Amino acid sequence: MIRRDFIKTAGAVLATTALPGSSALADEQLVQGRTIHPMNRNWRFHPANVAGAEAPGFDDSKFQSVVIPHTNIELPWHSFDDKDYEFISTYRRRFKFPKGAEGKRVFVDFEGVMTASTVWINGVHLGDYRGGFTPFSFELTKHLHQDAENVLVVQVDSTERADIPPFGYEIDYMTFGGLYREVALRVVPPTYIDNIFAQPKDAMSGNPSLDVNCFLAGEVTGAGELSLEAELRDGEQVIAKGTHTVGQAAAGDVDPKLDPYNDAPVYASMETLKDPARHTVSISKIGNVKLWDLDQPHLYTVHVKLLRSGKVIDQDTRRVGFREATFTDHGFSLNGKIVKLRGLDRHQTFPFVGQAMPGRVQRKDADILRKGLHCNIVRTSHYPQSRHFLDRCDEIGLLVLEEIPGWQHIGDESWKLVAIDNVGRMIRRDWNHPSIILWGVRINESQDDHGFYVRTNAFAHALDDSRQTGGIRYFQESEFLEDVFTMNDFGFPLKPPKYPRYLNTEFVGHTFPTKTVDENERQREHTLRHARIHNQLASDPQYAGGIGWCAFDYNTHANFGSGDRICYHGVTDIFREPKPAAGFYKSQCDPEEEAVLEPAFHWARGDESIGFTKAVFCSNCDHIKLFVRAESIESNPWVPVAEIDPDRTEFNHLKYAPFVLDMSKLDLKNVRLGWGDLRMDGYVNGKMVISKTVSGSGVDKKLVLLPDDQELIADGADTTRVVVRVTDEFGAVRPFANDAISFTLEGPAKLIGDNPFSLVGGTCAVWVCAGETAGTVHLTAKHARLGSQSVSFTLKAASIETV
Repeated sequence: MIRRDFIKTAGAVLATTALPGSSALADEQLVQGRTIHPMNRNWRFHPANVAGAEAPGFDDSKFQSVVIPHTNIELPWHSFDDKDYEFISTYRRRFKFPKGAEGKRVFVDFEGVMTASTVWINGVHLGDYRGGFTPFSFELTKHLHQDAENVLVVQVDSTERADIPPFGYEIDYMTFGGLYREVALRVVPPTYIDNIFAQPKDAMSGNPSLDVNCFLAGEVTGAGELSLEAELRDGEQVIAKGTHTVGQAAAGDVDPKLDPYNDAPVYASMETLKDPARHTVSISKIGNVKLWDLDQPHLYTVHVKLLRSGKVIDQDTRRVGFREATFTDHGFSLNGKIVKLRGLDRHQTFPFVGQAMPGRVQRKDADILRKGLHCNIVRTSHYPQSRHFLDRCDEIGLLVLEEIPGWQHIGDESWKLVAIDNVGRMIRRDWNHPSIILWGVRINESQDDHGFYVRTNAFAHALDDSRQTGGIRYFQESEFLEDVFTMNDFGFPLKPPKYPRYLNTEFVGHTFPTKTVDENERQREHTLRHARIHNQLASDPQYAGGIGWCAFDYNTHANFGSGDRICYHGVTDIFREPKPAAGFYKSQCDPEEEAVLEPAFHWARGDESIGFTKAVFCSNCDHIKLFVRAESIESNPWVPVAEIDPDRTEFNHLKYAPFVLDMSKLDLKNVRLGWGDLRMDGYVNGKMVISKTVSGSGVDKKLVLLPDDQELIADGADTTRVVVRVTDEFGAVRPFANDAISFTLEGPAKLIGDNPFSLVGGTCAVWVCAGETAGTVHLTAKHARLGSQSVSFTLKAASIETV
């Protein structure tokens, strides 16, 4: 049976979540039966609700020309009002009828619009969508002009509407506004593949198989038997294949009560959900597979073809990984091995543009967490996040707990139905990601609501029986309806696990906010608080692990944070620059992967209440030797002043415990004036594997520019971060440097960030956004005393958008 059309004729639209594969919206993709046309350039924008703008003939020549992802307003990085972005705006896009779309169906797919959308095509109102974090689509087919210009109009309401999760009371983060994720036209045949869910089976058995669940949609036209073919590929090599006969389906729609995306009341009985649109192609005799694991996250692709009488009429692909992941009564098991989870919560917001950052920047966040901080899990707090971020998690072996939008508040029944719909959209969008190990189906830190959470859990299990569910709460007495008890616990010591499957999902955070400019005492304690929590988590196998609050500082509302609209809860700042606490996470990896030695202090004698009392080093070495060179004079000899080992007294459960030095035991009697440069040598099994030096002179020496990338695509959206630091002569950040840095940008690009920009904690970051012309871009940063530094970028031509 074929899934009925997803567009409701009245009221709010609960549209299909069908989206192309992970790379489909980057460039135009043409396969037999379907075409994906990116629609990210050539939009017109006005920051107001413009009367009559939905009319095709409306004059938008005075509107701003923008590229998607787009924020409805650029803002300072802190100290701004959320009301600045809470307004209704208007987006317009003209386009031609897609080539080859005659006789086919045409949809527009929105990946994310903050917060509510009203959509028109050629003056016809298509409907409304409530929700800023989940994808939605509208069908355009009947309203398109084949021989004239078409006009798509989106009115975006970015206010905090009480009828849409997470709103209704208060939330400790900002949502910003705009058409902030990509848009595409999807052209498909009358009968088409709506979605694919590839479920690996028995990955560890030596005889794995794959169930490829294909969801068909549309009306059957023409005669002939429908069938499905699926191939499992490793690169270009076909590993195995399977077929399935759909049969001669009758034309027309299925019973709408069987379709949860059209009739919200069906959510009352999700336990019995059966989807008649699903047809399963079973692939067996695969042989030994390469597992998706943390260190070697191997990915396969599944290629699906829909045929009529043996002729291909549609096809699509998905990526998939073979792995067995489950929470047990003795921890989290991945491919038969217990893995202690160690990670951080992530908000996907950025300075200046809120959530409107393109794929490259989203992917970089995953790299920072996995490769920079050596986390093995991230929680997408508190909403589904960019597909680019999740794609990168798949590629680099970063586990994910993904959850629905929300923050403490539960609204009325209409609000709950939107939240339940978010469960479906989140899962249907992301169920092929091997990195995702847990669905968060409870509003973060909300009170119990038995009827509501029975439905969210049942719906999640009905859609995906291969993953467990969790629900983030802050009190252990909460009703346990999910598979894993996920708990925010900000106390110390932590509460003992109350249930066999138990995961700590927030700690430290707001109980000890720390800025990059804070004194040594606070930086040290911030670091040690994270270390103490992970030490306790390591003490009991029933703790599956812990996800600390949080990865990055983030913007928030006036009733939260430090008075400048920022919560300084991260182990890095809002620009993704590390605080000392980040060094603890970074140090928790095998030294063969990376030798780590990070001081949890800045080298200064008098930056504490009673002098420098205690020095903490985060390292995966087993021994550290310290040396001081008097007066920071290069010709002076290095004098050995201390040797230290990991603190196994306080941190007896950590494999890589911090080193803690009582500074009164530092032997400085042979150092003139008792001060100078500090050299730290780290040893593993008697061999020096790392050495770092910090200056004792107290002088700013260097201006440094550190771009994440130097090659961009000239599509008007591609963006990369450039970190600016003032350092000592050895490259250590000078945390009290607060000079104004002025920037000059030459070439087809724009600068995202303040200009001039006053350093914070000796550092800051700006972003370079490519224009739409290939060429070379030069960015120069100037410091009043330290001179100028420059970096160049190559912009490569982008693919042409054909509509």
